[in-house]
Amino acid sequence: MDDLGDFIGAMITFFFLVVFMWVIITMFIDIWARDDLSGWAKAGWILLLIIFPLVGALVYIVTRPKPTEEEILRRVEHDKQFRQQMGYSTAAELEKLAELREKQVISNEEFAKIKSRLV
Repeated sequence: MDDLGDFIGAMITFFFLVVFMWVIITMFIDIWARDDLSGWAKAGWILLLIIFPLVGALVYIVTRPKPTEEEILRRVEHDKQFRQQMGYSTAAELEKLAELREKQVISNEEFAKIKSRLV
């Protein structure tokens, strides 16, 4: 029974370690991509995350300003470009959406909502 408990404890620890590393890497990417921070501020945040990862992550999450409208639009445009590079097109997505409406998988209201997001 002790071996099973050790195994479950190790798996839980591994899970939280992976999640924590994912959060830290995501924060590195976010810090690097921000335009409102100077080079020294970026270096300071990254240094704080490396030296004190838990405290640095918590402080960064609390002090991170809300994304601006410009930042949101840039992300949306990046997503559109990514979908186009991967072979997705708005016309193809609208075709699939129309097929779902014809098969009555989605309602006309849902069709209109999704179509407005795509266009």
